[in-house]
Amino acid sequence: MTERVDSEELLRLERQLCFVLHATSRAFDALYRPVLGELGLTYPQYLVMLTVWERGELTVKELGRVLRLDSGTLSPLLKRLEKAGFVRRERSREDERSVVVRATEQGTRLREQARDIPRRVLSATGLDEQQLSQLHADLIRVTEALDTAAARLEQGE
Repeated sequence: MTERVDSEELLRLERQLCFVLHATSRAFDALYRPVLGELGLTYPQYLVMLTVWERGELTVKELGRVLRLDSGTLSPLLKRLEKAGFVRRERSREDERSVVVRATEQGTRLREQARDIPRRVLSATGLDEQQLSQLHADLIRVTEALDTAAARLEQGE
């Protein structure tokens, strides 16, 4: 049987899923900071590199879509990664309006140094593989549901 929770209880900060996810994200940031610092990366830069390593080459627009970042946030990240020698940006041969991002040789070597980071971070969660897999799947479902709800709100439904 589902218990009814009153409105006042629902407004408590610790009951907010968004706050728990925010706090979890901040905890991940605190853990990643020193680990990624060894590689000379920030967490957002690490996400860019993960995507570039996985996909090989993609446009800035595609990268922004995958990472859910706007160009105002993504451009400075890419500029710093390029200055560090990890990525190269260049105009697409097929479409001059598009900029393509790819890892440099140095950026590809960085992947080897980063290989153990996911395992280190995931072990710090204290969850086993099955729990992590279930949490991951649940969070994907929540994200998809929220995306759908936000799209409906934008359409005035």
